Amino acid sequence: MSFPKRQLLLLSSSALHGTKYMEWSADHVKEFMNRNNVEKILFVPYALHDQQKYTETARDALTKLGYTVEGIHEASDPVDAVKQAQAIFIGGGNTFRLLKLLYENKVVDEINRRVLQDGVPYMGSSAGTNVSTVSINTTNDMPIVYPPTFAALNLVPFNINPHYMDPIPGSKHMGETREDRIKQYHEYEDSPPVVGLREGSLIAVQGDTVTLVGLKPARLFQRSQEPKEYEPNSDLSFLLKTCKKT
Repeated sequence: MSFPKRQLLLLSSSALHGTKYMEWSADHVKEFMNRNNVEKILFVPYALHDQQKYTETARDALTKLGYTVEGIHEASDPVDAVKQAQAIFIGGGNTFRLLKLLYENKVVDEINRRVLQDGVPYMGSSAGTNVSTVSINTTNDMPIVYPPTFAALNLVPFNINPHYMDPIPGSKHMGETREDRIKQYHEYEDSPPVVGLREGSLIAVQGDTVTLVGLKPARLFQRSQEPKEYEPNSDLSFLLKTCKKT
């Protein structure tokens, strides 16, 4: 199904080593928000325990870029806050806690509707990128709480593994690599493709166009296929056309 109004900015992380919160992606964020005439951003801090402190961190960074920020927990009605939002930004933290609170606050369907039907810009970072996809099955986080389902916002018909890490040459670590774990996920039928998104990279979605942006290549995993590397500025739009919903 085509969603011509869909606009997403999906970051692997909000900060890189040696940079401040949202610093590395500031130009991408400004281009994305300004293109959509956004003045106020609804921030969703559900992935961290101290929601107010997290909101203040995001507010400080985004105010410097020229935007006002409202934390969804500061609104009297979270569903109404989503209905009124000019743009939505879901931050990182623990993906299981994030998804649990999205369901508890009954905003999953409304976020999906506003983004896919109304064209409200959506920005995610880390866990916020995880929940933009089909499911959180490919998150790296520990299940510290149990959401009612692993099904996520389904804004794109594939999954993402933020903070994707390559094996360290010469390492004697005996645990599974990220690639091992994603291949285990693909042992199940109808599991969608997974984009291994390295730090300093993001996925930009505009309508039916998907572009890899940033500093690093991404590694694409598909069931019964060998992983494939894609360089920055690669067109990944085929992921919208060949994926199955699960």
